[in-house]
Amino acid sequence: MSDVKKVVLAYSGGLDTSVIVKWLQETYNCEVVTFTADIGQGEEVEPARTKAQALGVKEIYIEDLREEFVRDYVYPMFRANTVYEGEYLLGTSIARPLIAKRLIEIANETGADAISHGATGKGNDQVRFELGGYALKPGVKVIAPWREWDLTSREKLMAYCEEHNIPVDFANKKKKSPYSMDANLLHISYEGGILEDPWAEAEDDMWRWSVSPEAAPDQATYVELTFDKGDIVAIDGEPLKAHEVLEKLNKMGGDNGIGRLDIVENRYVGMKSRGCYETPGGTIMLRAHRAIESLTLDREEAHLKDQLMPKYAEVIYNGYWWSPERRMLQAAIDETQKNVAGVVRMKLYKGNAIVVGRKSDESLFDESIATFEDDAGAYNQKDAEGFIKLNALRLRIAAGKGRKQS
Repeated sequence: MSDVKKVVLAYSGGLDTSVIVKWLQETYNCEVVTFTADIGQGEEVEPARTKAQALGVKEIYIEDLREEFVRDYVYPMFRANTVYEGEYLLGTSIARPLIAKRLIEIANETGADAISHGATGKGNDQVRFELGGYALKPGVKVIAPWREWDLTSREKLMAYCEEHNIPVDFANKKKKSPYSMDANLLHISYEGGILEDPWAEAEDDMWRWSVSPEAAPDQATYVELTFDKGDIVAIDGEPLKAHEVLEKLNKMGGDNGIGRLDIVENRYVGMKSRGCYETPGGTIMLRAHRAIESLTLDREEAHLKDQLMPKYAEVIYNGYWWSPERRMLQAAIDETQKNVAGVVRMKLYKGNAIVVGRKSDESLFDESIATFEDDAGAYNQKDAEGFIKLNALRLRIAAGKGRKQS
């Protein structure tokens, strides 16, 4: 007899999680609560209600979390200019803490004993969901069907559906998507299929959000982004909510072929994985944010922040959003953003997000000092001689001792 009476499942309404509903009901003889989050994946989430009802689910949660997702997760991450292994903008990673939080909150609201997810035993997402769950509810039981069942292929899943009368689109049951995809307002990812060969070029019709740079318009698009405390608050002077900013930039970036990425990354579980990502809005945001910081951050502040970023990226990628080290890093990062305000002008053209202008009332750029023209005595160039000699002192001493310099 299972000690699990009720479990909250992260439910997409797709094949895998529909099978999981029935499998949980049969294997654990428990009640299943489904939770479906709209985080901007671009597909209707309401049909998940009908599918869950057909599976006998009584408590169904379907929530629009787009604003919370961008405001409380994407924006804080972008304040750090976060990229993993030099390229990946962490679109999948950053969505998992919010989903984990709501799974736990719903478990508390409904009196559930456990939470469940559809992540496989090979990927990072199982780690992210479960680390979040344990951080927020230490004693929670986690059920990960992919680590327990023997339904290890699409064919076995489809056979299970037919055997248990699970409502899926059987008209298309033989049509297998070549890619494993994950989407939210920040990005869409592609894995599997021909992408499992790192030498194979991704097919152009794979991409959903962006045109190829070759097919992008010959006329550049200009856009002005207004920042306040490190976050974009307006586009071309129009105030927008966080998720509205990202939606608009995704459209503008995608129309101009911006944001495609093809990488081989190191998963936390130990293997290398090749994936392709579309992050049009995020690519623009990152370039613009660095541009406004270049005006408003002190040199040492900016350089130290850049040193912290790889650790911060690793913390998020590995699933430790709810950890003390992430909170500590976030506090330091947010402290740097108090004066990161102003406007950045971007030129979007054939796959490129180009900074062409920036201005700020908080700017530390002093034209009277930086000018190549007459500075009217604002900077005494003779001061540079002593500065250089002092900084060369250790080098001169070592060379004087005959130490090799090459």
